Amino acid sequence: MTNLILVDSYVRDGLLPLSFYRPVAEIRVGILTIREKWARRLGGHASHYTQDYLSRHYPTHIEKDNLLIAGHVLPTDALVEACRTLAPGHGLQDRGHIIAANIPGDDLVTSSTIPTDKLRLHDIDEITAIRRPADIFLLNEDQIRADFDLITRNRRSEPLPDHTLIAGNGEIFIEKGARMLAQSINTEDGPVYIGPNALIMEGAMIRGSAAFCHGSVVKMGAKIYKGTTIGPFSKVGGEISNSVFFGYSNKSHDGYLGNSVIAEWCNLGAGSNNSNLKNNYSTVKVWSYPEQKPVDTGLLFHGLIMGDHSKCGIDTMFNTGTVAGVHANFAGGGFTPKFIPSFTWNVAGDRREYDPSKAIQTAQTVMNRRSVDLTPTYHNIIEHLFRLTAPYRQAYLRTHEP
Repeated sequence: MTNLILVDSYVRDGLLPLSFYRPVAEIRVGILTIREKWARRLGGHASHYTQDYLSRHYPTHIEKDNLLIAGHVLPTDALVEACRTLAPGHGLQDRGHIIAANIPGDDLVTSSTIPTDKLRLHDIDEITAIRRPADIFLLNEDQIRADFDLITRNRRSEPLPDHTLIAGNGEIFIEKGARMLAQSINTEDGPVYIGPNALIMEGAMIRGSAAFCHGSVVKMGAKIYKGTTIGPFSKVGGEISNSVFFGYSNKSHDGYLGNSVIAEWCNLGAGSNNSNLKNNYSTVKVWSYPEQKPVDTGLLFHGLIMGDHSKCGIDTMFNTGTVAGVHANFAGGGFTPKFIPSFTWNVAGDRREYDPSKAIQTAQTVMNRRSVDLTPTYHNIIEHLFRLTAPYRQAYLRTHEP
């Protein structure tokens, strides 16, 4: 069996702030992360070539035979077959970018790029990939369908519980340990996946395609629209449309979230809402880390992109196309700025730097509540990210000095 290594690629900076805390292939789109998709398709374990500061948390495993794949590329039947049959010393490229390579272990060193020496490259047809945060919610509905087929093939669902109202002839798959009672589920537009030990409380209204991963919770009366993924151990309520929660994040109360991506360990206060459509129906501009400025996405609908460990107070109003970094906190009246840098504290117009020691203490408290340890390695990542994100923060705070 060929050893699989997912490689952080040239698009990594374009996926910030979502890639600050993880290799690109650990991003969740559909039901599974990109790494999990490839591991299921090709069999065996998959590790990462990633940034130095992440490499202790995500170590690389090298063997005699290694298949390297760009971490932003999503598997399709044709691409999986092309990778499976790729001979040693050969690679696949799309428009000049290497997306896969079969490289013997003796020719590999730990890196964050696919080495090109001694590779014979072959062109491949257009790929499906994520290159910017918006691609996650744009591709999520199709990826839910693809992952649903992959996960449920030749398996039998747990039975539907009593008092569940079903509309449509689409598929519903319920994993062992899931708890449900008195929901309405509409499968006319796509399947619904209920993961192990998920809890769907009474009165929830769900339209597929939708996915609720391991240990996730949907509160009473929630309204979940198609294209939505609730990642592992996340708790959600209110109204959510075409949005992805990576995992361990909460939006437990009323309020609207649409066309958005929420990373891990985030919390949205009660009554918080995001705008995903401008009043003049023009395309949405969103902060770009590579460009260091807002860029036009060409999209009519674009909501909130929230990095790990960020939180907001009750009744927060997020502007159309808001990007919040990691460990950002905000509360108070009016709309938020459209770009909120990492490690900032924003309360009713008062903007300050968030002390990293306090950020670490809060992260430890939040993670311990979910029985997850904040390891020394993770501690070092937080400190590194504080230093790495300083230029964004300093410019932001300078423009709002009292």
